[in-house]
Amino acid sequence: MNCPECDAPLAAFAPDTIEGELLPCPDCGAELEVVSVSPPAVALAPSVEEDWGE
Repeated sequence: MNCPECDAPLAAFAPDTIEGELLPCPDCGAELEVVSVSPPAVALAPSVEEDWGE
């Protein structure tokens, strides 16, 4: 499995990793979201946008 941002190889998930968990890429620092634990898969985490109460 590789980082979708920089294509760096990523280490295997810890045994207690859950879907939806956020992990940083060790190379580029991109925030990655675990989209599947079996098979292991990650995607770029969606950016959080503020709506300022509007």
